[in-house]
Amino acid sequence: MKISHLIFAAGLSMISALSYAAEPLVTFVCTGNTGRSPMAEALAKDLIQKDHLNIAVQSRGVNVNPKEITPEQGTVTVLKERGIDVSAHRATQLSAADVEHSTLLLTMTTGHKDKILAQYPQAKDRVFTLAEYATGKHEDLVDPYGEPLEAYKKVEGQLDALLPAALEKIAKNSK
Repeated sequence: MKISHLIFAAGLSMISALSYAAEPLVTFVCTGNTGRSPMAEALAKDLIQKDHLNIAVQSRGVNVNPKEITPEQGTVTVLKERGIDVSAHRATQLSAADVEHSTLLLTMTTGHKDKILAQYPQAKDRVFTLAEYATGKHEDLVDPYGEPLEAYKKVEGQLDALLPAALEKIAKNSK
């Protein structure tokens, strides 16, 4: 390969990396990163793709159990009904690097928000519950862990109501 081709390829890689870095990174947070936050991440990715938004999303947990890292069956089932496969998801503990690199941390409950702020007080201007950020209301997403499928459908409904407003606000604020 000619040196000019290598320089061109390197330049394209750098431009790609810079454009990715310019995207707001939103981290959805729940307890174990096996139910609510992976569902929020998957549904947000679907909306981002459909609406052609320039937003990156990920999900994390504040108390990941290393023995329970696969998605909850209810989450898998609810998303599968929408044509979204999250079976490959593996739970990841929220880290200092995640907090540092996230434009926003959107939690499923006030308890999750409080736990993050207790550990990372410097993130106070970037941590909100999803409902608080999307609507200004203080409402927690129910925890469906160990509950029947209807509990997961309830979370799905809450996310369907909150995510479009949150993503629209994020897209608007990143311009």
